[in-house]
Amino acid sequence: QDDELKYTLKRLVEGLGATREAARPGFSLALAQVLQAFEEIPLCSILEQIKEKHNLEKVKKKLLRNAAFGNFFGVVALFQSGRLVKDRKALLESIQLLQQLTNHQTHLRDLPRKTLIDITSEVPENVFEEVLFDILQGDLSSAFTSPENLHLLLVGMQKFPGVLKPKKLKKLFGSHTVVNKENISRLVELLKSAAKSEKEDKKLPGVALNLLQVALKEGAFELFWNEVVENGLLKEKSGPVSYMCYRLLGSALPLLSLEQLQLVLRGKVMLHYGEHVAATQFSQGFKFGAEMEGYIDAFLSGCNDPERQLAVMMGFSTLTNQGKPVLLSASRVVRHLQAVALQKYICWLKDMFLRPDLDCCLDFSRNQRKQNRENADISQLKIARLRRWIMHRLVNITESATRKEESLVMDIARFCFFHAFFVAKKKNSRIAEAGVLLSEPLNEQDRMETQNYFFGLLQTLNTLPVLGDTAEAAALREKHVHGVTADGKQWILLIVEYANKLLSSEHVKAVKPFSKEQRDIWERTLQIVKNLQEENKSDSAKVGAFQQLLLSIAIHLFKNQSETMDILSDLLNCTERAFSKEAKKKKKKTDNSEPGWVEVMVEILLSILAQPSLLLRRISKSVFVWICPNLTKRALQLILDVFDPNQEENEESAVVVMEESNKKTKSAQDTDEEGSEDSSDEDNTDSEDEENEEVDDNFRSQLMKVLQAGNTLVFDVLGFLSSKQKEEDKSDEELDDEAMMALDKNISALFAEQQKRIQAKKDEKDKLRKEKILRREFKTKVLDLIDVFLVKQAENPLVLDVIEPLLQLIEQCMNSDSDKQEVDFLQKTATIFKNSLCRNKQYCKSVASLQEDVHALVQKLVMKACKHTDSAVALYYFSASLYLLKVLKGNTSSTLPPPEPKKKSNSREQQACQLLNPGCLNVEKVVAIYQQALAQFLSKRNSPLTFSMFYDLFRRFPV
Repeated sequence: QDDELKYTLKRLVEGLGATREAARPGFSLALAQVLQAFEEIPLCSILEQIKEKHNLEKVKKKLLRNAAFGNFFGVVALFQSGRLVKDRKALLESIQLLQQLTNHQTHLRDLPRKTLIDITSEVPENVFEEVLFDILQGDLSSAFTSPENLHLLLVGMQKFPGVLKPKKLKKLFGSHTVVNKENISRLVELLKSAAKSEKEDKKLPGVALNLLQVALKEGAFELFWNEVVENGLLKEKSGPVSYMCYRLLGSALPLLSLEQLQLVLRGKVMLHYGEHVAATQFSQGFKFGAEMEGYIDAFLSGCNDPERQLAVMMGFSTLTNQGKPVLLSASRVVRHLQAVALQKYICWLKDMFLRPDLDCCLDFSRNQRKQNRENADISQLKIARLRRWIMHRLVNITESATRKEESLVMDIARFCFFHAFFVAKKKNSRIAEAGVLLSEPLNEQDRMETQNYFFGLLQTLNTLPVLGDTAEAAALREKHVHGVTADGKQWILLIVEYANKLLSSEHVKAVKPFSKEQRDIWERTLQIVKNLQEENKSDSAKVGAFQQLLLSIAIHLFKNQSETMDILSDLLNCTERAFSKEAKKKKKKTDNSEPGWVEVMVEILLSILAQPSLLLRRISKSVFVWICPNLTKRALQLILDVFDPNQEENEESAVVVMEESNKKTKSAQDTDEEGSEDSSDEDNTDSEDEENEEVDDNFRSQLMKVLQAGNTLVFDVLGFLSSKQKEEDKSDEELDDEAMMALDKNISALFAEQQKRIQAKKDEKDKLRKEKILRREFKTKVLDLIDVFLVKQAENPLVLDVIEPLLQLIEQCMNSDSDKQEVDFLQKTATIFKNSLCRNKQYCKSVASLQEDVHALVQKLVMKACKHTDSAVALYYFSASLYLLKVLKGNTSSTLPPPEPKKKSNSREQQACQLLNPGCLNVEKVVAIYQQALAQFLSKRNSPLTFSMFYDLFRRFPV
């Protein structure tokens, strides 16, 4: 055993200087583990072996690099073993060897110095004083000659304050402190050198962070920050030096007091950082913004002082470029704020929105041309940019994962809604949002931005999990209920109630006042919602869905009054019919012949999807999320019928009706750019077809009759006469003026009629093209509902009904035209099929009663994959069959108990048996299905099946 150990140590020591650079750390780590396991091995003997094997004086010049690394990794191995700091002799010799290796900077660079610092920081104070201080005294005395020596001194001062006292520092380099006026210039140069030497690592040099800590300890932070950083390093026009200043700022945040934070957050480094963010916003160069956000995030997560948290958030929120803060309004760092700090931060944001204080901002401008404007224009621009950022910041706070109270969210929602649609006539204490008047009124563009932010907030509230720590809130969260408060009340209902309160107030006025008709329909909506709540308390899902839809559309009266009126009126009529007593009685008599409320709601949502409004489409999607748990087979079929080619005619009529309204009301944000490109391409094609189109026979015969009636022989125009006849015609008499005028009139009328026919054909073709685009857009929107259903209701057995329609849709798209819109639709369908269905980790676990149907579907899908001519389509069918296998295998059969292993089988066989548990899977039947497919793949030359399909099958289902 001793011989084996000696041989092992010999081979490991030799490997420390291996020619392959990647092998050296491996040998070093292995040697460290051996020394750690066999403590009887003396470290000094190993160190002697290392020096002897990798002798720096006797080695050949071409092997000097390997020898240097052999010595270095040898010391590293001793250090990693954990025994070096306990063996004083080995420690002393190792430090001396590292000092010797510093002369080989060509090969090792600063690795020996860094390792020396690491070892020094690990030794006890008495060992440092008794063993290391004497041999390191030279390095400590020359601390201001290199960044490495300064770093060693700073580490020693922090780790061994009892040894490196001010008196001893005075003896070493002539001053009691490191950070003082006499050393400023030397510290600046050393930090510049350190920044440039570590620019590739993109991290803060250790010497800079330690110097910051020592400056704080010596009570010289202000001197260090003002003179060394701002008046020294920042004047260096160098990227690495600037980035080091930014990293110093970020690293200093957790170490500073409130007063010191206010100093650095209002200083030159912050301004310099802001200019960098603005300059690199649209460039491809290095961007420091994300790294700084990481520093802020780390500080806020580790700080328990609300005042310091608030100071940092306000500091970065007031660093502005022409009024707009450089901190992203969607930054997620607010999730770490304490409740007190978050509340104060929101209050500060609201106050800055109402009364913008540009003087408290650390503002700069990247565009000098804007400085030539009048001061008033610049001020208005800054205020507008600041307000937009603040509104987005407030909205984003409700989206972040921070712990927030319902009152806080409602406060933000009321604030956004009020300033989006209302103006305070005078101060009013009863309405909190009217308690402070705007110092500068909102212009029209800012008002529109605020309205857009509000509707974004509304979308967030509709999908917001229940807030609060109460038992009721926890119960609702377990049920995955969204869009309601802890007491079950919908967020949008609270906002509508607040809106109604504002409409009834004399102290505020709406930006777009309601007409009598609009106010009547608003009141009617509220009354119907109230009636729904009172009369249908048992059917909460039904009431909630209709309430969500009614209120979501009603709230749009404040923005798009003319567009919303007709939709809301129709919806109210539909709701009244759905909930009327007569409808209920009729439904009881006719049993299932009448559609249920879910089917009615789905039909309404589909009609809304045909509207040109993007906002209404978002509403339909959010309401669909609400009704997903209650979706029935008939309701799902209504959605799937949209993609059924047999239902195309009905769908055409539904979609084409919207064509004329699209021309008038379709907004810029909803315009399909690809559609317009296709339109231009089609127009070009039409014009080319027109030019090349031959004159039809009917028009030709009519033209000949007109010419013959004029008694003229000009048939050569149409190319009917031979060249000989043309020569004879030259001698014929010409027509007189009256006959010629009559002939011209007849020809003009004939060509005008022909032009009308051509234009009619062109219009018809253009109409068909637009109808096709509208149908495809409509199907794309409906496809979003399918995606929502597959994601939100992955465990619903109805998911199985979606498989074949999706596959047929993919197949249909692959066989259709290859224009961009069609390709995009195919990609979206395929993505939903793969990600939302096949790769979804959740799947239906209640198909025991449907297992025969599912097995039949597996067989059907595999057979279609085998018969298909296109391998790409066959892959989708095959993948669908594998998804069904996963569903069957993951379900528990009520008739087939899982196979039990034999009594004498070992534990490994038992584990294998558990893994191979078939669940509801009829193994014999499935094996026969895939065996037939495999036989076809191996025997048929042009089989659509591929090797990867069967590899996936055998890998996922080894049964």
